[in-house]
Amino acid sequence: MKKIIFGFTALSATLQAHAAGFQLNAQSATGLGRAFAGDAIIADNASIVAKNAAAMSLIDKPMFSIGAVNIASQVDFSNIRYTTPSSSTQAVGDTGLDNNTFIPNAHLVYPLEGTDWTLGATIHSNFGTDVEFEDSFEAPIFGGKTYLSSINGGFSAAHQLNESWSLGGGIDLIYGEGEISRTPNSATPLRIDANGVGLGFNLGVAYLVDEDNRFGLSYRYSPELTADGDVYAWEQGKTDSVDIPLPDTIEFSGYHKLNAKWAAHYSLQYVAWSEFDKLTSEHYSASIKDYAWKNAGHVSVGITHQLNKDIELRAGYMYDLSPVDQISSLSIPDTDRHWFTFGGSYAATDQLKLDLSIGYLTGMQTAINESQTVVDEYNIEATVNTRAWLVGAQLNYTF
Repeated sequence: MKKIIFGFTALSATLQAHAAGFQLNAQSATGLGRAFAGDAIIADNASIVAKNAAAMSLIDKPMFSIGAVNIASQVDFSNIRYTTPSSSTQAVGDTGLDNNTFIPNAHLVYPLEGTDWTLGATIHSNFGTDVEFEDSFEAPIFGGKTYLSSINGGFSAAHQLNESWSLGGGIDLIYGEGEISRTPNSATPLRIDANGVGLGFNLGVAYLVDEDNRFGLSYRYSPELTADGDVYAWEQGKTDSVDIPLPDTIEFSGYHKLNAKWAAHYSLQYVAWSEFDKLTSEHYSASIKDYAWKNAGHVSVGITHQLNKDIELRAGYMYDLSPVDQISSLSIPDTDRHWFTFGGSYAATDQLKLDLSIGYLTGMQTAINESQTVVDEYNIEATVNTRAWLVGAQLNYTF
């Protein structure tokens, strides 16, 4: 079993309308503009260190990238029907959750002159969610607050074996905080407020067929995290830790320069969400909450157009699969999503480049049917619609 001391952090969190599960795709504004298609191999700026350490070998001068993605998201719940032990099924008024979140990132790639080695560092977030219902919500045992936020500080190295092959890897230091609360009544609440630090790693390979065609493959290990803090779970009493499994990811990307003006690229990402089966504590005999998710991921395609020597345009589409299987949840209202994105780069000087991007995300309408049997018999059904606008900006400086 994968386990390491961990918590959640307050750098960034987003409403559950950004990426499937509670994964974040906000490592760079450049990647957002192409729906992250080709992101494990394109290596057009220092943000590559967050996706595939091996592809850092494609950068021949020291480079620094800093930016942020802002997410304005909305989840709408309708056709809500709530059943309690003391009453028959009743209709609950439609409700919605709005959120606006700013997610920063920064990356550095530094080729070691006269060697085949490149070093890199990154700070970004891979996981986060922030769902909070109003206190007046009529089904508080399913509403309440679910907050998870993380920051990933990574250090990586790449080695160019020959003109075609490069290998890379790195260590990820994860810090964060989070909070979960449900208040069906004063005697049987669910409250979690925990934090800590964890350690993961990543591996990558880059293969150049020729100057116009290349492929990248990366793997990221995420540990099962034991978050330390205050934990009170239903009728099991109070304890001081909770175990949270995080998924490993594998990403494959391709890039093909079609001519002097056009390029096509794509990515296939696999996320082992089946590892996120339940929240537990070693001090409890029963789980805190069951999820039983299935493995999922996304597929994305994109194009890049060199408009002139200073301006580059890009666009992309992503289909993002939800990991929710048999157990749906009002607190993580997940669904398959479509991403439509557009972006561009402007070379202000030979050393300074500005990236801007915008994306629209829309989730497929889905139905939630969630039950709670730890404290009597409760059930809720609802129809869920999700959507979000994403805007990113980034500065890239070559030394």
